[in-house]
Amino acid sequence: MTAPIYPCHLANFAKDRARNMMIKRAESIGVYWLDEVAQLRARGEDTAFNPVWEQEREGICDRTLHYPDYYLTSFHAYDEGNLGWEPALEASVAAKAVHARLWPEGDARGDSRLRQSYTDILLGQLPQSPRTIVDLGCSTGLSTYALQRAYPGAKITGVDLSDYFLTVARYQTTGQVGNPPITWLHAAAEATGLGDNSADLVSASLVFHELPQAAILAVIQEAHRILRPGGHFTIMEMNPRSEVYKKMPPYVLTLLKSTEPYLDQYFSLDLHQALVDRGFAPPTETQNTARHRVVIAKKQ
Repeated sequence: MTAPIYPCHLANFAKDRARNMMIKRAESIGVYWLDEVAQLRARGEDTAFNPVWEQEREGICDRTLHYPDYYLTSFHAYDEGNLGWEPALEASVAAKAVHARLWPEGDARGDSRLRQSYTDILLGQLPQSPRTIVDLGCSTGLSTYALQRAYPGAKITGVDLSDYFLTVARYQTTGQVGNPPITWLHAAAEATGLGDNSADLVSASLVFHELPQAAILAVIQEAHRILRPGGHFTIMEMNPRSEVYKKMPPYVLTLLKSTEPYLDQYFSLDLHQALVDRGFAPPTETQNTARHRVVIAKKQ
């Protein structure tokens, strides 16, 4: 007699399949996922895990922080979601694998080219260089460092709910170009604790597709609060109207959704209207890859 297949078993199978596909993709472009993560985990020491990671996390963690329920779930095929060392140490190498195929060359430069395409649009469309920047949902700092390269003289704060990700971000950006150095803040994007009217630019890169709609709307409201009048909220995200997603085979879309629990909620949101409803001027939208868009909204 064949054992029954339960939905949870199918979900776990899909997550494992998606993860294995990313690791194989990374290796196919010369990014040796497992080796790179092992080196990062040990940080040059002859140990399986360098305890300095935990010491540094203690220094960045806000123990009073309340994690919203939507965050305490599985993301990207990790049962612990974003609250663990494995997802934090693998995030940067995973980005190289996921974004490799955005460009015809299909190599390890895909992620950096994606970030560059975003900041190129900001440099071309924002009327003046921001002096104070907040990067919401900054993860391990790939988006934050891209902003620092674009605006090396700006005061930049990277905000994330995962103290694990922030610890890796601070380690990976130590010594990078920029004056003043990046500040890392352990907080929710919808409740940063930053001052009213305190930022010229608020950025959210590849964040909204990982949030339920209620959280997206709260983040938009928070961005409006901390922006100075005339400041800009800029969003780089998956484009729900992309032909790539419309033509994606159902089984591939199923694998994608198995690692992104709120993807349907993001795809069904009218982002432009949500921004206008919360006090922004009608935004502009520019396609930066076949799959992504950049939305820029000004605080009136």
